[in-house]
Amino acid sequence: MALIESAFLFASNKYSSLSIHSNSKWRTLSTCSSRRKEEDIEDIGTSRSSSSQKTSKKYESLLDRFRRKRALSVTDIVASEWCEKKMEYGLTRGKPKATDAMKAGTDRHAKLEQEVIQKVEVHVEEIEDSWALKIINFIVGANQLLFQGLTRELPLFGFVQGVWMVGVIDEIRLPATDSVLSPFLVENKTRYQATLPAEAQKRNGKLQLMCYKYIWDNIVTNSFPTSPFYVYFGLNAQYILSEEVQDLAAASGFPAKVHIPLYF
Repeated sequence: MALIESAFLFASNKYSSLSIHSNSKWRTLSTCSSRRKEEDIEDIGTSRSSSSQKTSKKYESLLDRFRRKRALSVTDIVASEWCEKKMEYGLTRGKPKATDAMKAGTDRHAKLEQEVIQKVEVHVEEIEDSWALKIINFIVGANQLLFQGLTRELPLFGFVQGVWMVGVIDEIRLPATDSVLSPFLVENKTRYQATLPAEAQKRNGKLQLMCYKYIWDNIVTNSFPTSPFYVYFGLNAQYILSEEVQDLAAASGFPAKVHIPLYF
């Protein structure tokens, strides 16, 4: 689709002349509203085929059981590295109740996000609209990084070693000097107590950043497999985006009405 072409053009060309440049420190982050529940990129998948997914087939792995037609998230990977059994319980019995420490971490991330991002609600109708918003947020975030040197809560998705992966980077910043062009990836972690994290926690955080960098490098160095993307997530390439999504895309500088199949 046209949005995909725009997104990965911006990511792969650090010298692009972008039409949506703004002097404001704010970046508009689009979120979903309407009959479709707001979905994080790590949760988004195809919902139209939920009834057809009911089957008596016994899958061999948790990946088959819980991530069919959904991408493997970076959170899945780091959570499995931290404790496989806890990850299994989370999938089979639901996520645990948020603790005070978890709530504090969420609040801290929200404050950091509000420093550079202004959220707006956008009405969506179908899964194609939700994916379009993720792509728009990626394009606008990449633009903010190139012109302002910093962006936060940047959604990533790509096809890595035969697996679709998604994630959200806490922060990407460009170095202050022109001699170094590689961006810095930052993962913000909060501590319940004023102590340094244990080695296991440091290793888990490093793994998370390594996954983000791997997806990022894959985006900027490889052609995006558009056709497999449509097929895997069950998207209609000819779907007409909702009016609000079209308006947002036009206001951001890259008008799009329909998911156009592209071949790279």
